[in-house]
Amino acid sequence: AIGLAWTPVGGDVLYIETAYSEGKGNLTLTGNLGDVMKESATIAYEYLKSNAAIFGLNINIFKDKDVYIHVPEGAIPKDGPSAGITMLTALVSLFTGRKMRSQLAMTGEITLRGRVTPVGGLREKTLAAKRVGITDITLSTDNEKDIQDIDEQYREGLIFHYFTSMIEAVKFNLNWPE
Repeated sequence: AIGLAWTPVGGDVLYIETAYSEGKGNLTLTGNLGDVMKESATIAYEYLKSNAAIFGLNINIFKDKDVYIHVPEGAIPKDGPSAGITMLTALVSLFTGRKMRSQLAMTGEITLRGRVTPVGGLREKTLAAKRVGITDITLSTDNEKDIQDIDEQYREGLIFHYFTSMIEAVKFNLNWPE
């Protein structure tokens, strides 16, 4: 799954990789992640476990699988809550086998109650998305006004998809049938 990040030198793209193997239900995070990003990964995993049935999963699958979330470029420190929706989408994709929409990136903090909440740095994130050929961006409904404040030349060629519900966002990101 592709996430968007703000950095002190502009926007960047984060590639979130997930895998699982036989195990005891452990979650392992790698990629030089800061505390806030680790919290986002844990929230995404626990949310998926507690809402497994919504995604057609049997809760028992989590008991005998060790799950790995990796954000490449380990030499570069990464932190912040913006990758929450990306991590959740990557995990749902892993467990359901559903593929991501092509040319889609996302940004948004998530909550244990199932909300996608707003984030900052959207101008920089938008430019990062355009730089790598992204055409669609998923983000919080509460960020819509912030996107409208970005100069049209930076938004041109991008389609923004706004969500409040994590379930709706993930289902959109994975082309889930209605």
